[in-house]
Amino acid sequence: MTNEQIRQLNMYSVYLTEPTIPLFTLGDLLQDNTQIDMAAVQAISDAPNETVAVSYFMRRWGMFISMQFYLLTSSNVVWDGKVNVRFGTVEEFGLRTIGTFVQAEDFRVVGADERQAVIRQILKEQCFDVITKIRRTCTVSPLTLWENIFGYLIWHYHVFSSSPSISSIAKKDWESLCSNELWEGIAKQSLFAKYTGGLEPSSLLNRPVRKSCCFSKDVPGLMKCTYCPLT
Repeated sequence: MTNEQIRQLNMYSVYLTEPTIPLFTLGDLLQDNTQIDMAAVQAISDAPNETVAVSYFMRRWGMFISMQFYLLTSSNVVWDGKVNVRFGTVEEFGLRTIGTFVQAEDFRVVGADERQAVIRQILKEQCFDVITKIRRTCTVSPLTLWENIFGYLIWHYHVFSSSPSISSIAKKDWESLCSNELWEGIAKQSLFAKYTGGLEPSSLLNRPVRKSCCFSKDVPGLMKCTYCPLT
């Protein structure tokens, strides 16, 4: 990993170190016979209930997913550590929050012939499987959890679209996310295409896109989103 890539990861609360205060791992979360206690997330975030805590956690995990697509588009690099992810408590801007911790050696270069398979793997194993497991213990809407992941991608691809060196790659990756084919077995159609309404990333800035509330307004220290669908 380059210093610039590490800096970008850190900006999205992804760290290549060991957590000082570990909570649980992605492997723990996905195990069939394991139920992750969201009480710790609720306590760290000061969320008023489990639903808000789960949404909060998925926003943090969504930051990691956004880095997956950021690195894939910008550098042809992806994290491929399966379930080797640790979640821990960190302090950012004077507030306690959840950080995602991975190992540098789990990042690899993606070949052109496997790009579509990698995108589908991220959607299936790192998004759909996590959302499915979490919803077994909480009644939070799957739409809310998916939108918590999608929200970060629009800005990345807006920036990419104005970069001559990667704009064409960014356009293809955006189109892949909107392709129904890559969503087979996950949803009847591309949830990302439904989220974006078929618009280009730059057309989605400064306008309401979400259909569900992420509950940030209920977490102390966070502000209500400018385009909250509940307003």
